[in-house]
Amino acid sequence: MNIEFNSKLPNVKTTIFTIMGKMAKDYNAINLSQGFPDFESDPKLIELVSNAMKNGFNQYSPMQGVIQLRERIAEKYDTLYGTTYDPETEITITAGATQAIFTIISTFINADDEVIIFKPAYDCYEPAIELHKGKPVFVQLEAPHYKVDWQKVKQLITHKTKMVIINTPHNPCGTTWTKEDMLALENLVKDTNIIVLSDEVYEHILFDGIQHYSLCLFPHLKERSFIVASFGKTFHNTGWKMGYCAAPVELMHEFRKTHQFNVFCANHPIQIALAEYLKEPHHYLELNSFYQEKRDFFLNAIESSRFEFTPSSGTYFQLLDYSKITDEGDIDYAMRLVRENKIACIPISVFNVNNLDTKMLRFCFAKKNETLENAAEILCKI
Repeated sequence: MNIEFNSKLPNVKTTIFTIMGKMAKDYNAINLSQGFPDFESDPKLIELVSNAMKNGFNQYSPMQGVIQLRERIAEKYDTLYGTTYDPETEITITAGATQAIFTIISTFINADDEVIIFKPAYDCYEPAIELHKGKPVFVQLEAPHYKVDWQKVKQLITHKTKMVIINTPHNPCGTTWTKEDMLALENLVKDTNIIVLSDEVYEHILFDGIQHYSLCLFPHLKERSFIVASFGKTFHNTGWKMGYCAAPVELMHEFRKTHQFNVFCANHPIQIALAEYLKEPHHYLELNSFYQEKRDFFLNAIESSRFEFTPSSGTYFQLLDYSKITDEGDIDYAMRLVRENKIACIPISVFNVNNLDTKMLRFCFAKKNETLENAAEILCKI
């Protein structure tokens, strides 16, 4: 090709999810790498989508999303967190959580703006910042507990800091932020112009009685923040790419300026279906026990293995420490597990600052028990 151009993302390569997913397929391996279930959504929800299509909801939805669905979301925030978002002006339906995150960053980050990211981090944050000529500023969390050192965070905040991105429950670590963490963050950003982006896509998947401390519970955080959520993660249909975000009216007004020229609107019939489905809150309130059973099933099944672990406190991911098995780098070892043992996972170093290798692998347990049992049998033989 004779076309010359300057790449806006010269350092971005094929994602580890694509690499490990392809290897799992090529080697006919059990795929616990990518974060999606191998079981279907509730047939009732699928039927509601089908009915919406048959009933003619097949053209563009309103740009901000259908009002029925935004009202259900507002009711959820009121019921679970005792806080209010105006469904007309403070909630927008998006084409997945990643689109919401990209649009938030696109809307507010300009050249040389600094954005604080806690590593290991979901891999969509950093490229979006770089595309808009912002500067990611990293806080490396230390294995195996991944707790935030707030003194370090304080030292990184400058007059150029425009945004802080947080994620709880945390992917890939499976950890959760405490009330004290949120209060520490609130204290740091209060009386500044810093916007907080809170990635809460796993808010309904927590274990052992742990509470989700949503950012909206803290008034001085809520007034400067976006909360991003995902229907795909909640209702086992990641391929539908359905999410939403909530924020104060002034911030949401700016967000919608960008959103309308990004995707304009999200899938119409699925919105209609979700609005009806959310009338029964048990559809998301029962997720904690559903996924805790899967986490416990998986961990009990690998108890005799040589892998070490701290049980995940949220999400549907579990980190396993393989340091007592081999000294190999985590990428090499993850690939060897696919080739030789027919099981796929995700190496954590790809999410760390300077690819810091702590001998940790991420396994997804959003799978049928049969899948988890077969995977555990392999891991126990290693």
